[in-house]
Amino acid sequence: WPASIEGAAWARGIDAVTGATPLTLLKMGEIGGTSMSRFYMPLFLGNVAGSLGETSALALLIGAVYLLWRTHISLRIPMSYIITVAVVTALYGQDPLFHVLSGGLILGAFFMATDYVTSPINAKGQVIFGIGCGVLTALIRLFGGYPEGVAYSILIMNAAVPMIDRFARPKRFGEVKARA
Repeated sequence: WPASIEGAAWARGIDAVTGATPLTLLKMGEIGGTSMSRFYMPLFLGNVAGSLGETSALALLIGAVYLLWRTHISLRIPMSYIITVAVVTALYGQDPLFHVLSGGLILGAFFMATDYVTSPINAKGQVIFGIGCGVLTALIRLFGGYPEGVAYSILIMNAAVPMIDRFARPKRFGEVKARA
């Protein structure tokens, strides 16, 4: 191991680069008001600063297609989640595609929110869960002190899953609703 200490480590090249994520820049007002379309391709391909799993939407979508192909997940939670974030951010005058491509939304929608143990059982509950995650993510991003809200929204909605399952429980075959 002494050989690795000798020599100029700085002369070997760059190991890592740090920088603010696109959502942090948006939150700080450094990129707001400009045309956000110039960020679409770098966000999609992963040529931006960010944590593991939030930079390349293309790589995440390839993984999502694999999970869908293997029928490990359905599109109910991810699509209701992503569409809700896009709609809510558009209602507040933000660029919806920027919010969909940046941060951990794709990762959270396809890989975290679809967890078997913590997501609702039936289709109606899954859509409600996805919409709840989307609304919370958008509200945290737009009005919270933290630029990203995916992890918090999924955790909060995971706590609501038993209530969602009870509310969205399908009727038994042949069950008749009592009339008042």
